[in-house]
Amino acid sequence: MQPSYSTIARRVEAEIEVKRSRFLCVVARVEGDFSARGVIIEARKRHHDARHHCSAFVLGPDAAIQRTNDDGEPSGTAGAPMLEVINGRGVSDVVAVVTRFFGGTLLGTGGLVRAYGDAVAAALDEAGVQHRQLQQLFEVTVPIADAGRLDNQLRNTVTVRDVVYGSDAVLTVAVPMTEAEAFGDNVAQLSAGTAQQREVGEEWIDVSPRAYLRSREALG
Repeated sequence: MQPSYSTIARRVEAEIEVKRSRFLCVVARVEGDFSARGVIIEARKRHHDARHHCSAFVLGPDAAIQRTNDDGEPSGTAGAPMLEVINGRGVSDVVAVVTRFFGGTLLGTGGLVRAYGDAVAAALDEAGVQHRQLQQLFEVTVPIADAGRLDNQLRNTVTVRDVVYGSDAVLTVAVPMTEAEAFGDNVAQLSAGTAQQREVGEEWIDVSPRAYLRSREALG
């Protein structure tokens, strides 16, 4: 599996008009098939008076799941061009729904393809990009007296997901895969040997553009 991918930063609605037909597009970040279909159902309920609610979605770090629906438009004139725009932007975990309010003028096959694609493009322009990385999760156990200092030092370079205090402090830390091998040595140095760490899994993490670029550079 690839170690990083991109999705959208926020849910957005955008509208274009073509020969008095309105094309209202919502793009949303989703976690799976169920939530993607939920966005589609929501659009149908919200705009129940509209003629068409065409959709496309792409799911997974490898964009392995892709679905389209022309919802009554001529085959290939709505869902496919919508999907092409999403794939062209290189984003995944995204659903797009375009609701068409018919303006009385037929647009023809080419006109529909352009309109549905342009509506999705307009929404994606506003949605922004969020990068994600697959990161290694560690539990770092450290004496209470050293926990605050180690926590502050680790937050300069990695993501501290949680801290639980008991007889010792246990920090759950997410580390980029490119830095995971050296993490144990770093913890030992920062804690003067008082901390112990163990791997506890993997997780996809939203990261800043700087962290994303740093990871890509490390991969060469």
